[in-house]
Amino acid sequence: MAAVAQRFGRRLPELAFEPGLVAAIDQHSAAIRDAVQGYPSLREALTDYVLGFTDALREIGWFAHEGYDFATLRLTAICHFMREHGVTE
Repeated sequence: MAAVAQRFGRRLPELAFEPGLVAAIDQHSAAIRDAVQGYPSLREALTDYVLGFTDALREIGWFAHEGYDFATLRLTAICHFMREHGVTE
């Protein structure tokens, strides 16, 4: 999670200037919330989620870039979700 937070957390300030980006991040955050809901530990649930998601990205050969595709939005939303729920790296 630390690597995701370091790489994609720096994109969070862009939310202040892009209303469309805010909406997309909110939708991804809702999907993350649904996926980790019900776990006894939010941090553990989110760690498992991040590991599964990044493993899937690695399998398809995805790499981080400057644009905002589905994966980049989801990874940025993970950082937003962590911040909003007080989950530390």
